[in-house]
Amino acid sequence: MANMLYRLGRTAYRKWPFFLVGWFIALLALGGFAAAKSRPMTSQFTIPGIPSLQAAETQKELFPDQPAADKQVNGQLVIKAPAGHTLAEQPYKGQVDELIKKVSGVQQMPKTKLANPAEAGPAMKQQIVAQATKQGTPKAVAEKNAEALSPLSKDGRIGTVSWNFAVDNIMDIKPETQQSILDAAKAAEKNGLTIAAGGQGMQEMMQPGATSELIGIGIALLVLVLTFGSFVAAGMPILNAVMGLMLGMMGITGATAFFDLPETTTALASMIGLAVGIDYALFILSRYRAELRHVDIKSQADREHAMGRALGTAGSAVVFAGLTVIIALSAFGVLGISMLTAMGLGAAGTVTLAVITSLTLLPALMGMLKTKAFAGRVREDKAADEFDHDSTNGSVRLARGIRKAPWAVALAVVALLAALASPVQHLHLGLPSDATAQKGTEARQSADLLAEGWGAGKNAPMIAIIDGREIDGGQKAQMGAYAKVVEWAAKDENVANAQIVQMAKKGDGAVVMVTPKTGPADKATDEMLERLRDQQAATEKATGTKLGITGQTAIAADISEKLADALPKYLAIVVGLAFLLLVLVFRSIVVPLLATLGFLLSVLATLGFTTKLVTDGTFGIFEPQPIMSFMPTLLIGIVFGLAMDYQVFLTTRMREAYVHGTEARDAVIDGFRHSGRVVVAAALIMISVFAAFAAQDNALIREIGIALAAAIVFDAFLVRMILVPAVMLMLGDKAWWMPKWLDKILPNVDVEGESLAQHGARPGTPAAVGADASGSASNTSDAAGSSNGSGATPAATVAKVFEGESHNRPKHLTGDDTRVREDGYEPKH
Repeated sequence: MANMLYRLGRTAYRKWPFFLVGWFIALLALGGFAAAKSRPMTSQFTIPGIPSLQAAETQKELFPDQPAADKQVNGQLVIKAPAGHTLAEQPYKGQVDELIKKVSGVQQMPKTKLANPAEAGPAMKQQIVAQATKQGTPKAVAEKNAEALSPLSKDGRIGTVSWNFAVDNIMDIKPETQQSILDAAKAAEKNGLTIAAGGQGMQEMMQPGATSELIGIGIALLVLVLTFGSFVAAGMPILNAVMGLMLGMMGITGATAFFDLPETTTALASMIGLAVGIDYALFILSRYRAELRHVDIKSQADREHAMGRALGTAGSAVVFAGLTVIIALSAFGVLGISMLTAMGLGAAGTVTLAVITSLTLLPALMGMLKTKAFAGRVREDKAADEFDHDSTNGSVRLARGIRKAPWAVALAVVALLAALASPVQHLHLGLPSDATAQKGTEARQSADLLAEGWGAGKNAPMIAIIDGREIDGGQKAQMGAYAKVVEWAAKDENVANAQIVQMAKKGDGAVVMVTPKTGPADKATDEMLERLRDQQAATEKATGTKLGITGQTAIAADISEKLADALPKYLAIVVGLAFLLLVLVFRSIVVPLLATLGFLLSVLATLGFTTKLVTDGTFGIFEPQPIMSFMPTLLIGIVFGLAMDYQVFLTTRMREAYVHGTEARDAVIDGFRHSGRVVVAAALIMISVFAAFAAQDNALIREIGIALAAAIVFDAFLVRMILVPAVMLMLGDKAWWMPKWLDKILPNVDVEGESLAQHGARPGTPAAVGADASGSASNTSDAAGSSNGSGATPAATVAKVFEGESHNRPKHLTGDDTRVREDGYEPKH
């Protein structure tokens, strides 16, 4: 791995025009295809096989001429007259008539005539009451049923105009259709009339935008300037990440020509792709800067070698860090949920491009800039020298502080994370609806008006599908059975109303509208559905019917339950695969185990924090509402990958020091010395990129952004920078324990770059620094053919030795194990 990346780094640096032109051509080709062939994305959340969708299939069989609940794309206008007036009064009735006329003429509206609620309400109530009382229903019950279905509230102030769009899928709704309806509603809001648009078909489609990305990039640029002290160097990770992000976005957009992709795919991929793209380039560029200190910077061959060394060491860590993220995101596919699979694979593809651009585009950019790579300096470079193992910086001071009392530090971090995780016991999952939309939006206003006029349950209707095809005794027996089903549903403590709203032509099926007392975001609504499902089998046996409950509220609840049930399986797959990968990288059982346990703590803390923020509405950032059903799965997948990034980048430097002869506890300090500052910078960039997405209007994206930003704070600063090192300092050599039999069978992936000795891995060694891939010496002169100025080759520079915090002979080097390497490099004891 290290040798291959070394050769790639040197080649990309030397032949930079070919690499830059190649990436530019790829960008144009992919962009052209995406522009020509892409289709709109969908905002539907469905999972085949859940009970509510099975009930919808039964509905299709019984009512073949009408769309089932999962295929209806509904829209509605909720209209409210000013205080002291009703919608039946003028001028309000005339305004609503004019509004209906305009809306009816909008494209994609149904052919059925829309009715003014001021007229339709009283007429419907009279018809329902007359028909019900004729069939023997008590008048009070009949009137209650009529009020539940009426498009006009009891006081006559609030009315609804509802319809199903003439489309097959929500993704077919055109923005022009929505805008025309909104314009008509706005024009009708006169004389104190309030109008709000709601329903699935009126949900605002998430349009790709650059605001959040630009905010994240701006903050990342500031962090990079402080890290490198150079404007030119700071811009390189940004440029590298933007290129990878653009390719990823175009790839996802182009993929819509072949697949139906959810609208959240792009936002998720942009969050992850931008963040890791900057971070991966940051790690490689930091190592390149360190390698340049030991070569003649004016020599082309020396700079090539430095870039090869940077890719052979930091690049190897980037590859394995990227693999952990890709594994975590790709594993969404094993859950069998198409939406999550698309989101995961889209983001994984973008991360893959981030890795590839970091390994090829960044070296090419360095080759183009040559000696100007770190120009535009704004402050002195104070980063620790690669061979300096005694200097002190902020990271070293932190590590030494932890070393004084590692037990106390570890316990304090665990206690803090446990406290943050405690609200997770109140975790409530759900899907977005008008009732959970941000205050001030059309959707939220329409939901609030419905709740005001009919109660919160008006926003959460469910449909019970009754299949009476197996009932013997004819239509009379069927009607009797249907009545018993209605009676059963109405008895639930949280059901406000249950009544038959539709009968099949043959009388062998019926639709029962079940209206809860609570809204779609209320946990009591989900509990009501669970109770009805628990009693369903007994009711079917007693009535001879087959029952199913569907509707958007039931579908959302089933999706949430399915995702919650899939979490353990997903967690086991992701953690298991990544654990094996880390064992391979670190050749240790304990370090991967610590990394995994630390991740679990940070995820629980993040879920607890998010529950407090979203479900409890703390700080007022969110209206109290359920956490998105997809949040825990996305959080686990993304945070695990990113957490392992920091673990790999920080721990590989510790292991590099350890295998070179430093005592285990001193190796932890040395890892902090050389990687701590860069890991902190990378974490700050991640946090800024994710936090910038909190400004998105889409609730799911806002939650993801805030949760991921919090997760990076907890995981990078509490777990990776404090908890894991504290435990490693306690364990000493035991942290690197590996069974001998396992050590023998595992392949050596050489993340530390041991095999780079043949290329002159260390300055001052017999191997020529400018050696090519075959080990033969290459010309160390620059492009003009001159020497480095003094006539000395880089191999003649002053040799440096690897010194730990302690200069005593490390305990893990015993007997004949002097660790003298092929390049003559020997640890100092």
